[in-house]
Order: sequence, then structure tokens, then C-alpha cells
Amino acid sequence: MRHGMANKKLNRTSEHRKALLKNMLNSLIKYEQIKTTLPKAKFLKPQADKIITLGKKDSLHNTKILISQLQDIKSANKVKKTLSKRYEKRAGGYTRIIKAGFRYGDNAPMAIIEFVDRDIQAKKVDKKKKDPAKEVGKKEEKKAATA
Repeated sequence: MRHGMANKKLNRTSEHRKALLKNMLNSLIKYEQIKTTLPKAKFLKPQADKIITLGKKDSLHNTKILISQLQDIKSANKVKKTLSKRYEKRAGGYTRIIKAGFRYGDNAPMAIIEFVDRDIQAKKVDKKKKDPAKEVGKKEEKKAATA
């Protein structure tokens, strides 16, 4: 019998599952929207909501729990400073899952998990802004090198 076996196993060992959850939580906090398979999204949703709830209660103990669960100080700071302020009047349900069809290779059901009222600019956090002055300089260097 499976009494008290709450988590999905996702065909992974317990250590792999913990690492997967931690990495997906960090990505969700950083980009505020990620695309993954539907079972992984359903596995991630309650954990992400618990992380936001922890961040809303401002205490040193909760900060230490956040850092130990996320293993990333930047993510923990974003939860405490940005996300907890955004959802302070909301009683729960900080994330949503949107079904996104099926993956081409193996027909796995895909889903997008995102924060409700998310910051749209958060997806572009890693993309470097193009500097037009540098591009002109590189083009001139190429012309000089070929000439």
C-alpha cells in the first residue's frame, strides 16, 4: 500500500529528485516563468507556494530555511524582498500551470509554470543588451583586418 507516500517519484532517485526540485525552484524564482513537463510542474507548484509563504514571514529562522532549501542567496533575497512584497495581500495560489501541448520528440505533455502577476522583464534577466557603439567598432575592425 502507498499510505503516506505524498510525492511523485518522477522516475528518479531521491537525491536526483531533490536536486531537480532545487534547480527548478531557482529557475522559477529567477525567470518567474519556466517551461517543463506537466508532472514536473505539478510537483513544483506546491513547493514554490511554500517558498513564497516562507518569504512572507520575516524572521531570521525563515531566511535560513529559505537559503538551505534554495542553496542560492540571490534567489532567497529575491523571494524575501520582491516576491513576498508582491504577494503580501494574497492568501495563497502564487503560481499557475498552463498546459502547453506535447513535446515533439517523445510526445510528453508540456506545461508552463509561472507566478501570478509576474514581472514580464524577468525572463530577459540573462540576455545582454546590445551596445551599438561596440558593434560599430567591431565592424570597423573586421573591415581593417580584411583590407
